[in-house]
Amino acid sequence: MKKLPKVALGTWSWGTGFAGGDTVFGNHLSDSQMAEIFSKAMQQGLNLWDTASVYGMGSSETALGRLIPQYPREDIIISTKFTPQIADEQSAEPVSAMLNASLERLGVQDIDIYWIHNPADVERWTPGLIPLLQSGKVKQVGVSNHSLKQISRVNEILKPAGFSVSAVQNHYSMLYRSSEEAGILEYCHQNNMTFFAYMVLEQGALSGRYDSQHPMPAGSDRAETYNNVLPQLEKLTAAMKEMGDKRNASVAQIAIAWAIAKGTLPIIGVTKVDHVTDAARAAEIQLSADEMVTLEELAKATGVDTRGAWEKPMI
Repeated sequence: MKKLPKVALGTWSWGTGFAGGDTVFGNHLSDSQMAEIFSKAMQQGLNLWDTASVYGMGSSETALGRLIPQYPREDIIISTKFTPQIADEQSAEPVSAMLNASLERLGVQDIDIYWIHNPADVERWTPGLIPLLQSGKVKQVGVSNHSLKQISRVNEILKPAGFSVSAVQNHYSMLYRSSEEAGILEYCHQNNMTFFAYMVLEQGALSGRYDSQHPMPAGSDRAETYNNVLPQLEKLTAAMKEMGDKRNASVAQIAIAWAIAKGTLPIIGVTKVDHVTDAARAAEIQLSADEMVTLEELAKATGVDTRGAWEKPMI
């Protein structure tokens, strides 16, 4: 398996339309902006790109696929997902059908990490991964938004064919540590699985860019989710800013460094070149044990629960 960088880059916001970046995040990226972001990231050694069939209903994969040919395939790590909720129920092999559509949009022959996006039916969808692993079209598999019991069951289903889950991808941040409380992080470390943490910055709420005086763009899903709780986060983000100032680092970099220190691989959504720079710099920051405790205590004191509408409780 290719060596993973300390941070992955997410392209959820590169898609448009339903479940795309314009709807969810209130932004729209041009081809030239995406090309600049991609080029900067690859120069920084950040070569792990995370997308999904459902992000913009394929438009995120298509956007990424336009940029991939600039580099040798072996220099890029591609992570995309099978989303049960949009599976073609008429297809004889729905998992394989969705993978093939992803391969076409991305313009590649294989996927480094292929995920089952949501645990709609573990017994039904997991067996569909086995022929993809056997064919070599998929190098490793992961599960996203799954509970500990579901992750363990996926492993049991794969095992007789000689395969196992290589990675877990769940929502995890200072404000939402359900996967840690449920024992999923520990299970991953014990079973040589990489835990990918998404929404580490809580869609910008922990980036230091927004507060009660500077809310998120109106009309986006994230504004509806976070703008009401921004006042509760100000003590936490002030402490993060203080820690960052000592290191000439940003608030966002402190949030990312915290996630890395917890033994996770954060996925950072990138819509600007400075998001790439943030991610690269954060991978070098070492937080002290006292700082980690301070951040976690302040995060708990916010009383904010950021579990997404799509997420089932992990416990």
